[in-house]
Amino acid sequence: MKPRLLNGCAKSVSIVEAFEAKGWDAWTCDILPSEGWHKHIQDDVLNHLNDGWDMAIFHPDCTYLANSGVHWLHRKEGRWEKMVESAQFFKRLHDADIPKIVIENPIPHRYAIEIIGRKYDQIIQPYDFGEDASKATCLWLKGVTPLQPTQFIEPHYACRCGSTYRFEYALGKYGCPNCEGEYTARLVWANQTKSGQNRLAPSATRKEDRARTYRGIAKAMAEQWG
Repeated sequence: MKPRLLNGCAKSVSIVEAFEAKGWDAWTCDILPSEGWHKHIQDDVLNHLNDGWDMAIFHPDCTYLANSGVHWLHRKEGRWEKMVESAQFFKRLHDADIPKIVIENPIPHRYAIEIIGRKYDQIIQPYDFGEDASKATCLWLKGVTPLQPTQFIEPHYACRCGSTYRFEYALGKYGCPNCEGEYTARLVWANQTKSGQNRLAPSATRKEDRARTYRGIAKAMAEQWG
């Protein structure tokens, strides 16, 4: 009998495809329709935690939990209450009776950590898994070991002198061909602007596009945990 994976709060296919390739019976579950996976449960994931899973990988909404938005907690009415609700939801996923659990989220603020009950176990970057991208991602782990890097992708440098191009990592932070090292350059990967921000333009799907798990990370998860 195949081991069963629940990819909760997810409608994209990278993780389930990687685990299916390793012989798992992999399902997605989200309140929204799937982006194409044939084994999708469109429902609240809390209704399916006890459906006989061997492993679960969850991606709860980070809107009110991420440290990047902590300054809004006391500035927008109702934000604190939504944060508490989100953190309690996260904790229910973390405490589910499933042998192996992984929860993926951005770096959280301290208020969320206090409700969840503990910090994350590791922070990973897609550039350590064969992806030309930077996106710090925290993992809470139960029943699995920390994810090990598979392939480092070197960044390029973008200079503060205003140069419109990037130059090679080997030239170093003072190696800009435009200003000949007068300014200090910064490391950037392909998904970033020169200032280090995400390159995705504003759109109706920007949040979902940024939240997708990179295939290099999904492949490492399936190979190391599957």
